[in-house]
Amino acid sequence: MSGALSWPFLRLYMLALLYFSGNSILNVIIPLRGESLGASNTTIGLIMGAYLFTTMFFRPWAGQIIQKHGPIKVLRIILIVNGFALILYTITGLEGYLIARILQGVSTAFFSMALQIGIIDSLPEKDRSQGISLYSLFSYMPGILGPVLALGIWQNGNMNYFTVVMITIAIFTGMFGYGAKMNQENDQHVATQTKQTANAITLFGQLVKNPYLFKCSLLMLVASIVFGAVTTFIPLYTAQLENGHAGIYLMLQAGTVVFARFVLRRKIPSDGKWHSFFMMGTMFILAASAFCVSFSITGGVVFFYTGAILMGTAQALIYPTLTTYLTFVLSHTNRNVLIGLFIAMADLGVSLGGVIMGPIADITSYSMMYMICAILSASMIIIAFNKEKMPVRQIE
Repeated sequence: MSGALSWPFLRLYMLALLYFSGNSILNVIIPLRGESLGASNTTIGLIMGAYLFTTMFFRPWAGQIIQKHGPIKVLRIILIVNGFALILYTITGLEGYLIARILQGVSTAFFSMALQIGIIDSLPEKDRSQGISLYSLFSYMPGILGPVLALGIWQNGNMNYFTVVMITIAIFTGMFGYGAKMNQENDQHVATQTKQTANAITLFGQLVKNPYLFKCSLLMLVASIVFGAVTTFIPLYTAQLENGHAGIYLMLQAGTVVFARFVLRRKIPSDGKWHSFFMMGTMFILAASAFCVSFSITGGVVFFYTGAILMGTAQALIYPTLTTYLTFVLSHTNRNVLIGLFIAMADLGVSLGGVIMGPIADITSYSMMYMICAILSASMIIIAFNKEKMPVRQIE
């Protein structure tokens, strides 16, 4: 096999699978643990949101540091930090969970940027969307079995199993990641770009000034708010649904992401053009999924699980499509840092899905909160439309 499916890239994808395995379990354990300790939805949302809020904050600097020192050196240090965070979950309560989430957020900012920058810079343009899609696919694969394993641990009532699983993931991820390799030419190319890269702080203005980055970031932000609300509150929402099961929902959603990203990886646009109807259709699927989840409190579990499949389909398409498009239209000089800003908006959205939607759920209900998510998603259909095709053009 060659290109995006060659062995060096497959090794990076498998490392992503190991790295995100811990989070697929924590996404279920933390809300359930928080509720058992009497925490409100607002508190649970803050703890869950701290992870990707921190990731968002460090993304731009991660891009610059990786450009300066190379992805492999950064990756090895970050795997140690991540291992410490996973172990911290096993020996602390909610306060320690918050600290561990912040540490995880820092490590994820550097980890995902290191892998994605390596993939983007090492693959030819025709394979770029496949590489990004496969990376995302492997990062979501733990979500198929992780939630079911987490619920099994929780229902068993013996948190020693949780300790063993977290420590095992930390050790295996560190050992596997230490031997990872990337194209040396890529590291040298990255190093030569560093002198031309502007300070990350000054580049925040590009989120507004750059029309391509602004449109993609806005779409990703809103979509991620919906994804974050699902990740944080589905384990609690299912307690109100007759025959609803959080593990089955999250397994269906993650399984759909994995299936769709593999099957549709060649269908994701990789020509640098803006495909309005493709993106409008994807945002419609997202809105429909949130509506189904909201309506399931009345309509039953058929709508609930239909929402999971639709949500997974939207997740499979939105991120790789927007990321691939930006790799074509952004200037090579600051591309890695600007893509870091875009990914930071995705992180911010997932964080806001817990931080903002938690209080809304406290004031209204989970069902109403997901209906608001559906309305926000539907509004993005208009944003995704363009009368004129956005040309392939790199903006400095």
